[in-house]
Amino acid sequence: MKIVIFGLTITSAWGNGHATTFRSLVKALARRGHHVEFIEKNVEWYKNNRDLPKPEYCKLRLYKDWKSSRQGLIQMCSDADAVIIGSYFPDAINATKAIVEAGFGPILFYDIDTPITLAGLRANGSVEYLDASLIPHYAAYLSFTGGPALKELEECFGARQAIPFYCSVDPDLYKRSSLREAFQVDLSYLGTYASDRQPKLMRLLNEPAALLPNYRFLVAGAMYPQEITWQPNVSRFTHVSPPDHPAFYSSARFTLNLTRENMVTAGYSPSVRLFEASACGAAILSDDWEGLDEFLSPGEQILLPREEHDVTDILLHLPDAERRKIGNSARERIFADHTSMHRACQFEDIVSSIDSHATQREIVPQTIPGKDPALPSEAVPVNTHP
Repeated sequence: MKIVIFGLTITSAWGNGHATTFRSLVKALARRGHHVEFIEKNVEWYKNNRDLPKPEYCKLRLYKDWKSSRQGLIQMCSDADAVIIGSYFPDAINATKAIVEAGFGPILFYDIDTPITLAGLRANGSVEYLDASLIPHYAAYLSFTGGPALKELEECFGARQAIPFYCSVDPDLYKRSSLREAFQVDLSYLGTYASDRQPKLMRLLNEPAALLPNYRFLVAGAMYPQEITWQPNVSRFTHVSPPDHPAFYSSARFTLNLTRENMVTAGYSPSVRLFEASACGAAILSDDWEGLDEFLSPGEQILLPREEHDVTDILLHLPDAERRKIGNSARERIFADHTSMHRACQFEDIVSSIDSHATQREIVPQTIPGKDPALPSEAVPVNTHP
């Protein structure tokens, strides 16, 4: 197949969770013999922080301005077997309307941010990358979130088929690594700053650090306000590049997984970090949310402390043998169901299931309703890190 993807970014993993997600999927699709063309807007934030400027497994097209590039970008879809519009792609609404008007497709919407999307759709009927009126024009709505959100997308917003399409992990990249001294701590956390996540980070990492002054803790991620008061035994890294993630997860005794509040509310929203840490055999401490047990079994493959004393009890008393057993079991579970190859095969099945006669040109009215809403400035970074 020829697959064209309009995505937020594949070239820069700085401050977002989209890049590693796209890299994992696109690499697996390429290995299965598909030709992938990835279209990314050349915004300053990612341009200045690129860790994969020339991905080998897809044809990359960077563009600066939609108006001047529109014709060439849409023409790339003319012979595509599938076109993917990704959440937070800056010109997603414009691209969708243009592809529909051209009669190309099928088009699939890939929502890496479903809880955020649904909140905006409920409140305003749109977000900057998706208007509710366009949802029925997608042959499939691929969602990072499963559970009740899928029914809402179909029944309330007209999705033709809403399908759980979770993140995945590349087993070539995420596996046990040799220990690295800088990451050898008792409890680590990797994630960009988020105001709704910060209270949990303070409760489950910073407060245990205060109770265990002789233990070592580590927080890695960008955008944390300078006024945050970390305990003296909490180290900080502004950024850990993806190639260093396996060493990060392999070196700490335990690692912490925390979830954005809108993802907790929606449930069934595993982050890519959860899968990547598991793939490295990390023993994970996590907040709890509905549907988590569909991915990892609490008590056997993941631990769910509720407050700081639960964390200190784990750090002080859980035997190393039990810790390793938990990490190994999580690793086996994720490799059994959530590798990039699993997701690539799932994508093939989805495209194959789309009736070739029920394409966009049959269901779309002569004009696309609604006026293009204003799009965000290309210079503003998007905090989509899971």
